[in-house]
Amino acid sequence: MLPFKLIYDERYDLKLGAHVFPSQKYRLVHDKLIADQIAAPEDFLAPAAASDADVLRVHSQDYMYKLKNGSLTDVEIRRMEIPYSKELMEACWLAAGGSILAGQRALAEGWSASIGGGFHHAYADHGEGFCVIHDVAVAIRRLQFDRAIETAMVVDTDVHQGNGTASIFGGDGDVFTLSIHQENNYPYPKPPSTVDIDLPDGIGDDDYLSILEKHLRDAFHDFEPQILFYVAGADPYREDQLGGLALTMDGLARRDALVFDYARRNKVPVAITLAGGYARHVEDTVQIHVNTILAAREAARQDFKHAAT
Repeated sequence: MLPFKLIYDERYDLKLGAHVFPSQKYRLVHDKLIADQIAAPEDFLAPAAASDADVLRVHSQDYMYKLKNGSLTDVEIRRMEIPYSKELMEACWLAAGGSILAGQRALAEGWSASIGGGFHHAYADHGEGFCVIHDVAVAIRRLQFDRAIETAMVVDTDVHQGNGTASIFGGDGDVFTLSIHQENNYPYPKPPSTVDIDLPDGIGDDDYLSILEKHLRDAFHDFEPQILFYVAGADPYREDQLGGLALTMDGLARRDALVFDYARRNKVPVAITLAGGYARHVEDTVQIHVNTILAAREAARQDFKHAAT
């Protein structure tokens, strides 16, 4: 068994077929975690869908109405880059509920992971880049509404800048947003995060990790979050179809361990979401996401070992 809970629902898989967004990866990650005996069925919790009140803490009433009633324009649907359907809306509300639950479990137990989520391109009034509802922002606002937290940090290691995150939390001193991403890649333009780390094309493991460590050190020096939401994109991988960085699987696993080490040393609970990943072979994306859970398992065990001494 894992030392923390995983949040998952089979409806995260939209069964999109040959679409570049591989929604089947959520099911495949779930299945691999069990097949490899990393997790047991009892390690998984099913989320409830976020309430409309939860969603409205982030998204505009007009946008939510269009989503719920199927009245998005063709332009708005094309901007989402994913087919509109009742199943998509169900999955989006579930993913937001999954990130809320991950945040709640992280606060209670130190660690949690949603096998989904990380839809960081969603804005308050529109979706884009395969992202419809900003699940992490919904979770943070729900936790703040419940007075479970005042401050939060988002560390986003997806190859694409978290433009929705930057827009939603811009000017909010209670939420620190750090995005490390490929500069010459979607989105254009890139609204400012608290910290944006714009990387050149083709950067590899050692340079990436050195840059990330410096900025993590500075971030935790400058800000004291009560929870960390980790947007753990698999797409900095060198074989990713929508990325232009050159990280190996080992480098990505070291990236995860670095983020978790800073959170652990600063005693900050961690809620993980998986975000993007578009490797030529979906099995590679699945393995990278599984490796993130393995890195979290090791960090959580270190936590418990330290608490026991």
